[in-house]
Amino acid sequence: MKRCKNCDTPLESTYCPECGQRDVDLEQPFMRLMSDALRDTFDVDGRAARTLSTLLRRPGTLTSEYLAGRRRLYSPPFRTYLVISVLFFLLTEWIVGQGLLLTQGQTLETDAEGQARLFADYVPRLMFVLLPVFALLLKTAFRTRRYFDHLIHALHLHSAAFIVLALMMPFEQAASDSVLALVVQAALFCYLLASFVTSLRKVYETGWLLAAAKAFGILLAYTILVAGSFEAVSRFLMPDSPLQPYLSD
Repeated sequence: MKRCKNCDTPLESTYCPECGQRDVDLEQPFMRLMSDALRDTFDVDGRAARTLSTLLRRPGTLTSEYLAGRRRLYSPPFRTYLVISVLFFLLTEWIVGQGLLLTQGQTLETDAEGQARLFADYVPRLMFVLLPVFALLLKTAFRTRRYFDHLIHALHLHSAAFIVLALMMPFEQAASDSVLALVVQAALFCYLLASFVTSLRKVYETGWLLAAAKAFGILLAYTILVAGSFEAVSRFLMPDSPLQPYLSD
């Protein structure tokens, strides 16, 4: 009988009944091993697609389902945030490296490289640090819930925001000259605000008016915090550069 390589428990199925580790046979074709590795890392088994669909189409549902203990159908919150944030910042680094977010007074040679370094090395860490602060703002607005609940909600909200922002960024430069690009950006931004209010209403089971009012307060405080943090980091990295586009708009 096979035994678990992790805890030496006898195996009767693919997964160990004691520690839960999956029994993986390394004596198999390379492509199958890579497929298993990708499935374990990115959860490519149907749950990832279901998670993304629910995240964007039914704001707040992932958090409510997770906190209710119904977790089997969806990817874990931290894994979802990790994968989406990594892809988002890789895309952002490429976009700013091409000079697509440069403003008047900035040049590709002088400023684009610094912006790319900012988004590649510092902004992901900064957002990871600020995420628990955002959860604290949620806790301040909805005090009867546990901080852990707000942290899970914050992971889902940031994941959704990264996806929407990734869709908005390619239109940034064109929006100043194209009405269509401006409309697309505005529609995505309105969706982001509406999904945030909807998510608050769903998770905290409150009315639309109260959810909208608290969403406004949370977003105002968080925007000031994020903008101040970005400005401090960007001035430290590029003291001679004009303000970054997200600060000067």
